[in-house]
Amino acid sequence: MAATSAAAQDSSVAGSQRLSDLAYRKVLEGLFDRTVPAGAFVSQNDLVNLLGIPVQPLRDALRVLEAEGVLTIHPRSGIQFLKPDLELARSTYQFRTIIERAAARAYAETADADVVAGLIADHKALLADIEQAGFDGAALVRLGELEERLHGGMIASLRNPLVETTSRRLKNYVTLIRLDRLVTQPLALRTLREHLDILEAAAARDADAAEAALVGHFQAALQRILGMF
Repeated sequence: MAATSAAAQDSSVAGSQRLSDLAYRKVLEGLFDRTVPAGAFVSQNDLVNLLGIPVQPLRDALRVLEAEGVLTIHPRSGIQFLKPDLELARSTYQFRTIIERAAARAYAETADADVVAGLIADHKALLADIEQAGFDGAALVRLGELEERLHGGMIASLRNPLVETTSRRLKNYVTLIRLDRLVTQPLALRTLREHLDILEAAAARDADAAEAALVGHFQAALQRILGMF
């Protein structure tokens, strides 16, 4: 009987955790698709109605998101979501640079050669497609996938779960910062070429060049973002 009770309790805890994780993802999705506008001040009930999330998992998710800096909970008042500004952009890219400089070096030294070659080929293919056919929604999706593969691969090369957790939080900030950014064909081509500089240095196992290319990429990306504000 005791074993059955303990198993039921464990199952209940696991179920609650899954609901909290789902609520976490739904709040972020609501923010990223503008169901909840950046900078909005809303009540808990507003979020329940907007996102269709039960109250208790929502509360758990909000506490996590507050710890991650995405929102502030004001007791008996409401929830204030983060509104991107110049300072957030600068701070985010400064932190990303600190982390990913080391990641670029590790990637150049340890990344699987076939993986790097595949990324180079996919970047060049998208470059050619955009130059020939123009930049559309499908190309934007492909660009996002390549960005995730490159930067995610570099972070993974550090084999550090603390860095991976921090990187996921920074990715949320970057997504918020870019919400109102229009990605044009010239910007997409520039980003792809900056990625290729990093990848070609990694293919040559040149950690110094990979680090320098990463720093240059982030400096250029920050300047592009600052132009939005």
